[in-house]
Amino acid sequence: MARKAAPKQEEPIEKQMWKAADKLRKNIDAAEYKHIVLGLIFLKYISDAFDALYEKLQSGEGDYAGADPEDKDEYKAENVFFVPETARWSYLLTQAKQPDIGRTVDAAMDAIEKENPSLRDVLPKVFARGNLDPTSLGGLIDLIGNIALASAKARSADLLGHVFEYFLGEFALAEGKKGGQFYTPRSVVELLVEMLEPYRGRVLDPCCGSGGMFVQSEKFIIGHQGKIDDISIYGQESNQTTWRLAKMNLAIRHLDSSQVKWNNEGSFLNDAHKDLKADYVIANPPFNDSDWSGDLLRTDGRWQHGVPPTGNANYAWIQHFLYHLNPKGQAGFVLAKGSLTSKSSGEGEIRKALIEAGLVDCIVNLPAKLFLNTQIPACLWFLSRNKSNGSFRNRAGEILFIDARNLGHLINRRTKEFSAEDIATIARTYHNWRNPDGDYEDVKGFCNAASIERVRELDYVLTPGRYVGLADEEDDFDFKERFTRLKEEFEAQLQEEARLNALIAENLKRVKV
Repeated sequence: MARKAAPKQEEPIEKQMWKAADKLRKNIDAAEYKHIVLGLIFLKYISDAFDALYEKLQSGEGDYAGADPEDKDEYKAENVFFVPETARWSYLLTQAKQPDIGRTVDAAMDAIEKENPSLRDVLPKVFARGNLDPTSLGGLIDLIGNIALASAKARSADLLGHVFEYFLGEFALAEGKKGGQFYTPRSVVELLVEMLEPYRGRVLDPCCGSGGMFVQSEKFIIGHQGKIDDISIYGQESNQTTWRLAKMNLAIRHLDSSQVKWNNEGSFLNDAHKDLKADYVIANPPFNDSDWSGDLLRTDGRWQHGVPPTGNANYAWIQHFLYHLNPKGQAGFVLAKGSLTSKSSGEGEIRKALIEAGLVDCIVNLPAKLFLNTQIPACLWFLSRNKSNGSFRNRAGEILFIDARNLGHLINRRTKEFSAEDIATIARTYHNWRNPDGDYEDVKGFCNAASIERVRELDYVLTPGRYVGLADEEDDFDFKERFTRLKEEFEAQLQEEARLNALIAENLKRVKV
C-alpha cells in the first residue's frame, strides 16, 4: 500500500509576506525599501487599532454611551493614535490602484503626524518617489492588508508587531554590513535580556538602534507574567532614520517612547539623559569606534576609572554605562573581543581598575558570524555596581567566564544565530552561579568561576578561553570510525567537484558551437 504524502507544512505568514514583498522590491535598494514596507506596516497597525476603538465608540454601549467616534480626545484617553479619514487603511485600499497612490500615502503620513504630536517627524514620506511604481505600491498595500483577513483579524495587532520585527531582521540581512548598524541580531538581544532579567525599573540603551533591546525586555516581562508598566525605557540614537524605526517599533508594541531621544551629536557629546541613574543598561555600541570625539572630552566626569583613548571608544562606552547605573544597577552589553585584552593607550589600566573595583560580573565569549555588520570577534560584558547587595549571592572577589564559541548554528553561509536551547544554557549557567540557591559547577571548556587573584595572575586579561581550559575528550572516541567518515565526506566532495567540472566543460562546448 502506497504511503500517503505528508501534508505540506505552510510557511508562517511573516515569511510568506517577506517573499511577496521582496518580489515587489524590484530594483529598489533594501536600505530604501525598508522604510516603504515598515512604514506601511506601521500605518496598518495604527489604523487597525483606531478602527477597533471606532467600532466601540460607534456602538455607544456601556462606557461608550453617547461617545463621538470622531472625537480625538476619546482616542487619546485610551492611548490610541487618531487616524484622519483619508489616512485610514480602508480609504487607502480604495485608492490602491490609482496612479497617484504614492502621493496619497505620503499625505496620509503627514495627516497622522499632525494629529499625533508624538509621531512628529517620525513617519516616512517616501511613497511618491519615481523608483516605486504605483502598481508595486498598490500590491504592497493589498499584501499588508491581507494580515487582517479571516481569523487573523482578531489578533492583527499582535501579528503586525511580529511581522514588523521579522521584517526588521530580514532587511538587516538584506542590507548586510549597513543593516547591522540599526539592528542587533535577535538571538543576541534575547541572550542579554535573559541573563539580566529586567523585571522592573529603568532600562537604558544609549545607542538604541531600532529599539530591539526594549522590545525584548517587554517580551521577557510578559513571558514571565510580569507587568509591562513596571519598566520605564530610556534611549538615545544619533542616526535620525534609525531613531524613526525605533519610535515606530516601540509604538507598535504600546511602549512609551517619549524618553527615546535623537540628536546627531550622540551620547558622548550630548547625553540626552544626563541625570538618569538606571537599574539596567542593555546595549550594543559601535565596535572600536575611532570617531567618537574623544579629544573634546579629556576631562569628562564620566571617566572615573581612567581616560579612554581618543582612537577607540570601547572603554568610553563602558564608563558611560557605569555612570548611568544606580548603586544596585547592572549592565549587559556587546563589545569587540579585543576589549578583553587590549593594553594600548591606557586601556589595560582602565580594565585593571574596573576589575579591582569589583565591577566586572561575567564575560561571555561569542561565536563568529553572529553580527551582520562586522567580522570582528565579539563578547558580552556584564557589570554590577554592587556584587554583594543582597539581590543575589555575594560574588565579590569572583568573575564568571563563559566560552560560548562552540554554540550557535548557521542560518546562511555568512550568519549564525543562537538557538533557544543555547540561550537557555548560557543564561542558566550565569543564574546558577549568581543566585543563592544555584547549583553551579565549573565545566571544562565552557565555564569557570575565577577568583580575582587568578585574574591578577593572568595580568587582568579577561578572555574566557584563558580560564575555562579545554573540554575533556570523550572516552569513547573512535578514531577509526572518525577517519572513515571524514574519508567518505572527502570522496563525496571530490565527486561533486568532478560533476561540476564536467558540467562546466559541457557548457563551454555549447558556447563554442
